[in-house]
Amino acid sequence: MSNTIFVTGATGNVGSQVVQQLIASGITPRVAVRSMNKAEALKKAGAEPVEMDLDRPETVQSALVGVDKVFLVSPFVPNMVELTAILIEAAKRANVQQIVKLSALAQPRIALSKWHSEMENAIASSGIAFTFLRPNGFMQNFVNAMAETIKSDNAFYLNAGEGKVSFVDTRDIASVAVAALITSGHEGQSYTITGSEALSHSQAAAILSQVLGRTINYVDVPEDPVRQGMQGAGMPEPTVNALLELYASYKAGQAATVSPAVEQVTGKQPISFEQFVQDYAEVWQ
Repeated sequence: MSNTIFVTGATGNVGSQVVQQLIASGITPRVAVRSMNKAEALKKAGAEPVEMDLDRPETVQSALVGVDKVFLVSPFVPNMVELTAILIEAAKRANVQQIVKLSALAQPRIALSKWHSEMENAIASSGIAFTFLRPNGFMQNFVNAMAETIKSDNAFYLNAGEGKVSFVDTRDIASVAVAALITSGHEGQSYTITGSEALSHSQAAAILSQVLGRTINYVDVPEDPVRQGMQGAGMPEPTVNALLELYASYKAGQAATVSPAVEQVTGKQPISFEQFVQDYAEVWQ
């Protein structure tokens, strides 16, 4: 049996942290890149980049040769279920032994959760051992999606009301993923992954203000302008609807659940939102 761990989404929020933590553990992960033009930095970091594009199934099969375990991040596109099915079938043919899938907090009424549930069901039906990671909203979204307006306006804008969300640091999600990939006993498990507390976006703004030493405001924006902004940015309509449903679930308080999974799996307390802001403070300066 091979010991090769294959990571998709290797340059994304969670996948990049999984790659870093695997390398820090002495493992050389094989990582998927859509173009080998992006491979050099990953190679220098200690990974083994291979070309894989889910729109070209032949690249999927060749990328999985000799792979034992897969960390699977599905692309956030309207046909993500169909694309993921291509990888699952290729994994079966390649005799992959385990898939650790990045899913989403289970909220049966919203499309994003339904899509992930469909993908989970396909993996469970494949006969491949699985571990499902179901995280809540990423703390790093305050970096990737909100940094520019926090810097320019001392504010961030979202259609999320005052509902609380148990935001989780992607470093903690990656720690759970790496444990599932390199230690036994996680097969067949589904982990809800959250931070240690639920915060409203106003409370998050107050913590940002305290740590950064200036007032940061959260502006709750009506749904219509948010929809128009996403459409104007060229987002497909199913993606727009899925994100607005997600924000509505935040507003309704449906994302406030707090889970002990990070500590149970890793032995460490989840990173607090305050610690996250301290660690990334220079991003908002």
